[in-house]
Formats: sequence, C-alpha cells, structure tokens
Amino acid sequence: MDTKPFAAGLGGDAVMITRVADRQWHALEDDLVVGRGHAQHRPDGRLFVSIDAWHDATFDRLAEAMSVELPAPLYTVVDEADAELTAGWRRAGFTVRRREWEYAVPTDPRVTGLEAVLPPPGVTIVPAGRADERLLRAVDRAIRDEVEASVGWQSMPAEVMARPEGDTIVDPAMYAVAAAADRYLGLIRVVRVIRPRIGLLAVRAGEQRRGIARALLAHALGTLHRSGCAEAWTEVDESNRAASALFEGIGARPMSSNLELVR
Repeated sequence: MDTKPFAAGLGGDAVMITRVADRQWHALEDDLVVGRGHAQHRPDGRLFVSIDAWHDATFDRLAEAMSVELPAPLYTVVDEADAELTAGWRRAGFTVRRREWEYAVPTDPRVTGLEAVLPPPGVTIVPAGRADERLLRAVDRAIRDEVEASVGWQSMPAEVMARPEGDTIVDPAMYAVAAAADRYLGLIRVVRVIRPRIGLLAVRAGEQRRGIARALLAHALGTLHRSGCAEAWTEVDESNRAASALFEGIGARPMSSNLELVR
C-alpha cells in the first residue's frame, strides 16, 4: 500500500491518496473515502482509467497520482454530456481521441424495412450458435487484420468483455455469420444482457457492397424481434460514415455520444 498526502483545500486536513490494490486508489480525508480511482486493461491491451470523486480538487489529486504511477498512454471514456467530468480529464492532460455515437436500433422489420432483405446469391446466413468455430475464428481474424491494416482496430466499438489473451472470440454462440460454400464472409455479434447490444458487424473487404451486412443485420434484428425484444443498441465511431448510414437508414436513432480521451 502506498500513501501520499496532498493538500486538497477541502478543509483543514490534507487529502491522502492511497494505492489500496494493484490498480485501485482511494482519496482519504479524515479517514473517510472521498474519491476512488481505478485502472483496467481492455481486451485490446489499452489501459483505461476512471475516477469517482465529489470535488474537483480530489479528482485532480487522484488523476495526478494515477498518471505518475501508471504507464502511458492512458485512456478514458466519458459521456459527452458530462461536461464536468470531461473538464476534469482535460485538466489532467487528456485530449479527445475520438467520438462514438450510441444508437437505439428498432428490431421490427416493418420499421427497419429489412423484412424482404435476403443475402446475395451464393451466400447463406448461419444463425447464432450454429457456426463452425474454425471458420468463425478464421473470418474474425481475417477481418481484424484487414481493419488493422487500414483504419486500425481501435476505431471499432470498444470490446469490454473479458476473454483469454490472444482469443478474439468471446463466445461463439453470440455470432451469426454469412457463409459461402467454403468460408465465412462476414459476421455479426449480439450480446444479450440488460438490453441486446450489437457489438460487431463486419464483412471481409473483398465482399463488401454486396448487401451482406444488411442481410446479417436483417437476420439478427429479426431474431431479436421474434424473441420479444423491441429495441437493440450499438455504438458507431463518428468517422465511420458507412456504418452510420447503414443504421440510420433502418431507423436507428442516435441517443448519446461518448468521448474517448487519451493522455
């Protein structure tokens, strides 16, 4: 445990910043916890930090202590509507790296207009839970390599679910795929927690603009609708115009935006 005093100006006593675990910090004033900081590696290897504090001065002391003790670069995500939290991270030297829009996506095919959408000739949709795991992992790896070679995988929606190191398939049962005779051409991952989340929709570079993404989306949303889910949600990087156009074209509504910041 590492304890450091900082005069935070909250009263007569100094605020003590204490590292209580490997990646956890507490701010103590008069033996009371007045702030907490936490750091965690995301599955893509990046280190994300978060701070919960009542006062700006406490936030700043926690951010200072964490930035000194943790290796750069550091990342964090904030709701863009939370101006106070965003300002705190800016004071700590963080800058905006990208903006991600959160969409509410209707599932009713009468609303989305996807009821008559079929995959292109020679392509079939394999429902979630029925994909060949070897082919699924192959198309996932191929798509990741293609994205990494172009815009970079970090431009994709954040992957926050824990998985074994080096394994990019969280749970094969979450994926529906677009299949040709000998390989998979694209995939969609739907995570069902409190509300369904479309965590990934991607197609091999050489197979794009054939309607495969729309067919995968039609299948996934139709399945959710038949199970009683009226709405799903997803995130899209602001720079991904094609994805924004796809979701907005089926009636998805932007509900909020998150900022990813980096120091």
